[in-house]
Amino acid sequence: MRYDTLIRGAWIVDGTGAEPFRADLAVRGERIVAVGALSEATADTVIDAHGRYLAPGFIDVHTHDDTNVIRTPGMLPKLSQGVTTVVVGNCGISAAPVTLSGDVPDPMNLLGRAEDFRYPSFEAYADAVDAAAPAVNVAALIGHTSLRSQAMGDFDRPADEAEILAMRDALRKALAAGALGMSSGLAYRNAFHAPQAEMRALVAEVGAAGGVYTTHLRDEFAGLIDAMDEAFDTARQGQAPLVISHLKCAGAGNWGGAPRALGKLEDAARHQRAHCDCYPYTAGSSTLDLGQVTDEIAIFITWSDPHPEQAQRALAEIAADWGVSLIDAARRLQPAGAVYHNMSEDDMRRVLAHPLAMIGSDGLPNDPHPHPRLWGAFPRVLAHYSRDLELMPLAEAIRKMTGLSAAQFGLTDRGVIREGGYADLTLFDLDTLEDVADYARPIAAARGIELVMVNGTIGYRAGAATGERGGRLLRRSERLSPQPTSSFTTEETP
Repeated sequence: MRYDTLIRGAWIVDGTGAEPFRADLAVRGERIVAVGALSEATADTVIDAHGRYLAPGFIDVHTHDDTNVIRTPGMLPKLSQGVTTVVVGNCGISAAPVTLSGDVPDPMNLLGRAEDFRYPSFEAYADAVDAAAPAVNVAALIGHTSLRSQAMGDFDRPADEAEILAMRDALRKALAAGALGMSSGLAYRNAFHAPQAEMRALVAEVGAAGGVYTTHLRDEFAGLIDAMDEAFDTARQGQAPLVISHLKCAGAGNWGGAPRALGKLEDAARHQRAHCDCYPYTAGSSTLDLGQVTDEIAIFITWSDPHPEQAQRALAEIAADWGVSLIDAARRLQPAGAVYHNMSEDDMRRVLAHPLAMIGSDGLPNDPHPHPRLWGAFPRVLAHYSRDLELMPLAEAIRKMTGLSAAQFGLTDRGVIREGGYADLTLFDLDTLEDVADYARPIAAARGIELVMVNGTIGYRAGAATGERGGRLLRRSERLSPQPTSSFTTEETP
């Protein structure tokens, strides 16, 4: 039997949580067509994978790559760490359905300038992604703040009935065209004034379409538990599965809160479909938010429009140079970006290892000095936390970034290695695997990722992009049930 690609002798970690097994794997076209002992088979391309691990391509469930998959379709920050699918439109901000002129509302400015928002419908965005032919697959959420930007002239109030109807109509059309669901970023000032009634009306559209609701909670600090309760209630009322974005206990006064927060998640998951995502770092990164400015943590400025010369400096140093308070310095710098060292290692590890947690980078590709998670999140989980610290077995770490993710976002025939599935694959050397990016030098490809295949196309090999791009926009093709199918300790996979 002859195939397009034959990978021989790999240790296969199939994405279900099962123990690795040694086998050959054959690809024809876009699909995996055989897994097993294929000693008699031949292929156009044969890869010797002895001693290496072969996993489903990693699914980054939390990205802000919305415009980058079109403007920079090589997607090297993701491809080089084994990611084959990015979920865009998180934290309430999406490139579609949006057109803008003038200033870009915060935090939509994380996605680009006004000229980058030129997709009045989800179909227009989907067409642009397919025309760009990115190196990775793209699956898209619709952002609540982005919907607000099209229906409302000002954001510091609840939407009125007519505005909610306009947002519901735009959301309904996007969901019908294949969007995964809706995200919210209720902690940000341009969404914070949206009451639960506004969110319930929109999430009801998500539930009716069989989509998923993801949320950057209204409060990740002292009000975390109340914010989680709001999210659970909104999703339950709307009959939609819930994913809490980058679950964390932020702020020094909130450290040690992970057991309570995870207990709330477990309780909810017994009655409704509820999960979270997590990145493997104790610092977050976003726009510079006055509400997060404090002397209790280190805050690092990554960019500033009015004061670009102050980029890559600590906020405390800038304030001292200017002879002003931290808050006054932050006001002068805005709009700006920042890295906040606001989490404890113990809390982060507890969330990362929890069976309900998926892996998402939350990387910011348009930041000139990005958080290292943009280039290193997935290798860091596998090398540092699984291999070195033994926080979780390798099979479980892979499940969190493949099979679990595909199941929760409705990505059919992806996330698990099996005959008939799409050939999204990552081959890596676990002995040499290492995330190289750090806070001082954040733009650096990981070591140990040997081959990445997207829809049967080898896009990355031997530490470099091949120039072949096999990605496309993935439309949601199945309805997600809002109800758990099992206890929270036994997760469903495709």
